[in-house]
Amino acid sequence: MTRKYVIGIDYGTDSVRSVVVDTTDGKIVGTSVFEYPRWKQGLFCDPAINQFRQHPLDYLEGLERSVKGALSGLSSDIVSNISGISVDTTGSTPVAVDKDGVPLSLKAGFECNPDAMFVLWKDHTALREAAEINELARSWGGIDFTKYEGGIYSSEWFWAKILHVLRQSPEVRKSGWSWVEHCDWIPALLTGNTNPLELKRSRCAAGHKAMWHKDFNGLPDQEFLTRLDPLLSGLREKLYTETYTCDTEVGTLTPEWAATLGLPVTVKVGAGSFDAHLGAIGGGIKPYHLIKVMGTSTCDMLIAPMSEVGEKLVAGICGQVDGSIVPGMLGLEAGQSAFGDIYAWFSRLLMWPVTEIISVMNWIDIKTRERIREESAEKIIAELSRQAGSLAVEETAVIALDWLNGRRTPDANQELKGAITGLSLGSDAPKIFKALVEATAFGSKMINDRFISEGMRIDAVIAIGGVAKKNPFVMQIVADVLNVPIRVASSDQTCALGSAMAAAVVAGVHKDIPAAQMAMGGGYEKEYQPDPVRAAKYEILFRKYKELGNFIEKSKM
Repeated sequence: MTRKYVIGIDYGTDSVRSVVVDTTDGKIVGTSVFEYPRWKQGLFCDPAINQFRQHPLDYLEGLERSVKGALSGLSSDIVSNISGISVDTTGSTPVAVDKDGVPLSLKAGFECNPDAMFVLWKDHTALREAAEINELARSWGGIDFTKYEGGIYSSEWFWAKILHVLRQSPEVRKSGWSWVEHCDWIPALLTGNTNPLELKRSRCAAGHKAMWHKDFNGLPDQEFLTRLDPLLSGLREKLYTETYTCDTEVGTLTPEWAATLGLPVTVKVGAGSFDAHLGAIGGGIKPYHLIKVMGTSTCDMLIAPMSEVGEKLVAGICGQVDGSIVPGMLGLEAGQSAFGDIYAWFSRLLMWPVTEIISVMNWIDIKTRERIREESAEKIIAELSRQAGSLAVEETAVIALDWLNGRRTPDANQELKGAITGLSLGSDAPKIFKALVEATAFGSKMINDRFISEGMRIDAVIAIGGVAKKNPFVMQIVADVLNVPIRVASSDQTCALGSAMAAAVVAGVHKDIPAAQMAMGGGYEKEYQPDPVRAAKYEILFRKYKELGNFIEKSKM
């Protein structure tokens, strides 16, 4: 029997990865990563105001280079038997487009305008707009359109970002005709139909971030949007009503893209989705199995049969959507706005003397200075983890909050800030690092506890992502704090693998997502077991964490 292959494309925060996967057994036969050059230079971003924008040229160059790189060296037999492509991206990451669906930043006069670019998921410039959406949803006298979004709308999401840009930029307001999510734009581009009224929109993106629901006949009423701000008048009719799950075919490759990528024109392209949701598929998600995507931030994904959960609403999460992860199942999303980013922040803090003082010590030759910088940056987290791992739980009187990038869930509030308490003259770097790791674990427990208190059971926890694969110290603390075993998926490319599984269904190789998971899944490489003694001690520290959180939130510090 002729083997069939598919391509999974995973657009992350810093780079895009493409994988070529054998649909028979899930073996990755080709892979390539492309780092976004403009993003890497920090262009169009201003961290001081939480502005994070990405240029579509980074995405386009990454698409071509990563796919070609993944195909490089493969036999003609493999390439000719590639039958599907699916794409995942970060989100919510929308962009203003013209009537033809062209992002404004690809047009003359907008090339360097941040407001004409994709507004990255972690952009928090729309705090005011999110607050206004929440206030209006509760007071306008009609449907609360946030009720399937956990009851609280976030500045990280579709409508808040759109309204902020429209208010901020008269040029974009004048020239933009509609808006498109990154995960919808790439499949539309590959298949040659970027018309905003015709391209197939992701159920995942629409349901979790744009307040789309079948009970609303799609997106929120135009009356609600106009009351929010007249700048939104008429926009709903330029968007969409229908949405599509990740097993849906969008079309086939255009001759131009087929030639550019070196692929057959018969390759089918699937509807896009968000990286965490397809990562959950790649990580082996099943009903009531919580998938933790552990990277710079976290996404916590749970699925449940619609027949069992019915109309149950879970408060304070990032939405619940029929079919957003696995078609036919209710998909629920939660997560933390910062996880690995907190460790990276502390690393940069400690690296300050190296980058700012040692780097200008002219009595040290340039090569040595660079070596000091590189080796320090490479080893600092590992050494902090090693030394912090030798500390007993009760030795750490330091308690921290993991809200350095705001709080995503439970109960989104991106205005919140992090905190560290209990410092003394004996508080050294490993102790503070341990407290930060514990804080991220406590934030994870807050999410688990919210699901359970709202009536959603968790039968197992599966971890994927860079932190899960690389840092046993962090993983053991999370297992101890949650007091449950945590299995780590064996694949280090679960998001791209999940996209490949979706592509295999779109191409007709497997009948549905569970069948693709069964054939192409990679299993688990490790399991972290909680230590009952440490778990009991962490219950005490967890109460202190919650007390600190309540104090900080109420005092609005």
